[in-house]
Amino acid sequence: MFGEGNSPVRAPERPLVDPFGRAITYLRVSVTDRCDFRCVYCMAEDMTFLPKAEILTLEELERLSAAFISLGVDKIRLTGGEPLVRKNVMSLIRGLGQRIGPGGLRELTLTTNGTQLTRYAEELFSAGVRRINVSLDTLDADAFAAATRWGKIEQTLDGIFAAKAAGLAVKINAVALKGVNEHEYDRMIAWCGEHGFDLCLIETMPMGDITGDRTDQYLPLSLVRSRLKQNWTLEDTDYSTGGPARYMRVKETGQRIGFITPMTHNFCESCNRVRLTCTGTLYMCLGQDDAAEFRAMLRDPGVDDAALRQAIHDAIARKPKGHDFVIDRRQNRPAVARHMSVTGG
Repeated sequence: MFGEGNSPVRAPERPLVDPFGRAITYLRVSVTDRCDFRCVYCMAEDMTFLPKAEILTLEELERLSAAFISLGVDKIRLTGGEPLVRKNVMSLIRGLGQRIGPGGLRELTLTTNGTQLTRYAEELFSAGVRRINVSLDTLDADAFAAATRWGKIEQTLDGIFAAKAAGLAVKINAVALKGVNEHEYDRMIAWCGEHGFDLCLIETMPMGDITGDRTDQYLPLSLVRSRLKQNWTLEDTDYSTGGPARYMRVKETGQRIGFITPMTHNFCESCNRVRLTCTGTLYMCLGQDDAAEFRAMLRDPGVDDAALRQAIHDAIARKPKGHDFVIDRRQNRPAVARHMSVTGG
């Protein structure tokens, strides 16, 4: 794979720091906008996907990722779409996995819907991945089919247990959806406790046209947390994965539960991450449209890695302080037009 050698790089001379003094150490990379689900909070059912020519090659994705690593990024999460439906994606994962170590990556991980894990779980572990997030919004087969539009829960559950068998730590991500899964959180906490999984609940976000009314979906996690405390002992913890979730420990199960609250309590003050789309667009903020374009640079033979690194510094210098998401029936349009599957979450 293309990159600046396969050995871990030395510590950066000029690490990435944004205008508000936040060190940028976490890169989320969307490797594809395609997915084998059509989740109701993420996509329209009749999605039109990007033409192949606009998508970065795996070599281009690795080259740009390597530039970020050389500037102090020590965590990369691969996302999508569904990252494991990208053809030959394991070549990228193996290439990035070779950069794990002192002066390189501290962690390489991914978020997946689980459908491809029976095929790839052992390869992921061999490549250096140790922890994954799996999207599972419900344990009810009918509700799962309705939420994903196309999905079969058995395929995702088989993938989850294949990942566990391969030695991967699994965290379950569930988007909180009013009237869809809000009655299931007690069951999900117990199930995760039984199988040794952490659970993370996520507020739905106003991103992209989903052919529906988000005010009918939105469920504030402040309300969910107060309900959970009626049945579970939630203990404060300083545990962090370097992402936006705030974690508590469920005393009865010994597992953790995380809350990602972009609506009720945003996580901007500690933001350490930027997002690279599969087309080479770098978004400095999930909830803002300001971006930097890298595809043309990557395809210009006159642009060397030093120029790439400078362009990354220039982009980080424009990172905003935060976002202001609003879900309001009177203003029924997304806060940003791009779908979550394009940004990569």
